[in-house]
Formats: sequence, C-alpha cells, structure tokens
Amino acid sequence: MWKIGSQYFNRERLRTHSIESSGKLKISPEQHWDFTAEDLKDLGEIGRGAYGSVNKMVHKPSAQIMAVKRIRSTVDEKEQKQLLMDLDVVMRSSDCPYIVQFYGALFRETVKALNHLKENLKIIHRDIKPSNILLDRSGNIKLCDFGISGQLVDSIAKTRDAGCRPYMAPERIDPSASRQGYDVRSDVWSLGITLYELATGRFPYPKWNSVFDQLTQVVKGDPPQLSNSEEREFSPSFINFVNLCLTKDESKRPKYKELLKHPFILMYEERTVEVACYVCKILDQMPATPSSPMYVD
Repeated sequence: MWKIGSQYFNRERLRTHSIESSGKLKISPEQHWDFTAEDLKDLGEIGRGAYGSVNKMVHKPSAQIMAVKRIRSTVDEKEQKQLLMDLDVVMRSSDCPYIVQFYGALFRETVKALNHLKENLKIIHRDIKPSNILLDRSGNIKLCDFGISGQLVDSIAKTRDAGCRPYMAPERIDPSASRQGYDVRSDVWSLGITLYELATGRFPYPKWNSVFDQLTQVVKGDPPQLSNSEEREFSPSFINFVNLCLTKDESKRPKYKELLKHPFILMYEERTVEVACYVCKILDQMPATPSSPMYVD
C-alpha cells in the first residue's frame, strides 16, 4: 500500500493487487493525470515509520517531485482505520496551506494547522512531534500524519493509547488527572516539547527506562522550562511561548486562540524571515540519506 503527496514528505496510498491498478493524480487544478506505479521513479528513502517507508519519487510524465508512503499490506483492522483517518483528514484539509497537500491515491493489493483541525474539522492531532512537522526548500512548514487523529465530541477526546508517548501531556499519561478525557491543550503540550527539542537539539527529559519513570517525571515532576544558557540564547517572547505550552496544569494551559494572539506569533505575522535560505543551507549540509527520526512509533 502506498500514499503519495507533494514535494513535502506527504503521501498517497497504494494497495497490493494481483493486477496493476491505476489512479488519478491531481498536482494542480490544471494538471490531472491517469497514472500507475510505473509512472513513478524512486529517488531514495527519506523516512520510515510504523506502517512502512516514505520515498522521494518523481512522477515521470510531469517531472513533479513528491513523497510516496509505501504501506505494508499486512496492516490489521485497527491500523487500516488509522490509515483511512490520515487519508480522510489530508483530503478534507486541501484548503489549508499549513497541512500537507494530497495528490491522489492508487491501490495495488507547524499552530495554524492545529487550529484548522480543531475549528474546521473538529479533530485533535494527538501525535505532535518533530518528525510530523515538515519543511521544504521554499521555506514552507506543514503538519502531517493524521492516522491517529481523534474526533472531538464537545471538544473532548477520550482515547488515551494513541500517539508517541515521549510527547504526551501529563493528563494523557495519568488517567486520574482528567477522568472526563482531554482536549486540544494536550496537543499544545506536545507542541511545547517539540519546540523545546528543536530549539535546543535535545529532548527535555532524561532517558526513561520504564513507563513508571515517565509517569514519575512527567506527571509528578516539574514541567520542562526553556531558558537561556552559555551555549544558546533565545528571545524573551519565544521562551515565554514555549513555557506557556509547557504549563503542567491543563486548566491553565492556553488553547490555540490564545496562542495565536501571543507576541511571538504576532511578531512573525508582520516580519519577513528567510526560512527558505536557512532550510536550504541546512539541507545542503546533510548527507544524501537522512538519519531516522529520534522517535518512531
């Protein structure tokens, strides 16, 4: 099973059949293609996850570079539901510029994105981590991987065993902390952990040897807090933004509407930042085959 997306590490799905299947590829409103797997040239693996690998490919007739997620055909019923959820969310988010673009499917046998999910789709992501935030050489930043996204009922989600545990909020690790369930503020915590890790280059907690260690440190201990050091210095607004996300008491942790009014966000609504130049510089320094993400569920 494969999944294909845009020049980001997006997707499109294929499933294994005994005969070659074809599909529709919509690269833009003006570009529609009938295609099969034979129309794709593999340019190498760029990532790997629980359900399969993600490869950089080129659609030969159009010369469009895209990412293809190959999904193993042995997924069980629960995994199939997660894959269909991912596909459904991406397809319904085609009008959101902060979420990966879906090109199509065939079978062979970064806060605004989160706010869009909540306000327009009534969905909570539940798996915010660095490997699910994507960048391209044009400086665009997009959110991906919606396989375990949860439908919100009255803004509350209840399923707890979904997502990458290292980035889970305290109220999701300890059921007694919030018996009625959790809301989008659990994703805000995960965003804070992600930003802390991206900014400092290290995960904010020491290594856990057991789930008990994690429960003790995340639920019982003080939350991580970003600060300046001799090695690195951050702006006061960024430090405040990250530490707000890492508010341990979820009742005091901000939701998206409040975060979108934060000075750190508003400042960059007006300021021009050359993200593309920075991303290109970093990518050009990387080896040909990127290393795997730190955490892969």
